[in-house]
Amino acid sequence: MPENQVRVHTHYLPPTTLIPNSPYPLLHYPALLPNPHPSHIHTLFTTNAWKTHWIYRYGATQKSHYHSSAHECMAVLTGTATIRFGAGDTNPTCTDDDLAASTHGPDHEAGGVEIQARAGDVFVVPAGVSHKTFDAKPQAEFALLTPGTGHGIEVAEGEGVEVGKVLEGVKLEGFTMIGSYPVGGEWDFCDGGEGEEKRRRAWGLPKPGSDPVLGMAGEGLCGLW
Repeated sequence: MPENQVRVHTHYLPPTTLIPNSPYPLLHYPALLPNPHPSHIHTLFTTNAWKTHWIYRYGATQKSHYHSSAHECMAVLTGTATIRFGAGDTNPTCTDDDLAASTHGPDHEAGGVEIQARAGDVFVVPAGVSHKTFDAKPQAEFALLTPGTGHGIEVAEGEGVEVGKVLEGVKLEGFTMIGSYPVGGEWDFCDGGEGEEKRRRAWGLPKPGSDPVLGMAGEGLCGLW
């Protein structure tokens, strides 16, 4: 558990027409990790039975989406951005230009919350809660920075390479986050309007046994979910 004082902001996000959201609150720990380092954060995740799946570098915007099959933790490594939680995009077939226009325009649902994300911030996102990252700075192209498909970190077989060592070699530039999910959880991608089955699935997922960063501490999800 980090030694600095823990601050946590809780956001209860009700269902919308497109997004199930969750009875559990979104948790935002601002500046929880003052010197975020991928391999150190991976060690925290592993200790607390969460599995590191990816490091992404974010571009100007992305589609709003949620995961119905897994709770998620995102820790900011570098840069700044705005993340909108809890509201879906209302133009599901939009182009990249449409996405850029919808960031501050009318092409998203009312409601939700927008949070300014900075290096060191941690978000624990319940299954069903949508999120959309935009206005990422420094500006860069969206990219998966870790080997694999984003569903776990691939390491070369037979070379004895550990995930932490792979993460140390990742070049971080732009706005980057590292993501993890409870061990055994696999994330899906839902952009809204999938219906009752996805809502039931998201709402029916059990509470994780520990917080990805704070472990069993009451300041984390163990005391807040």
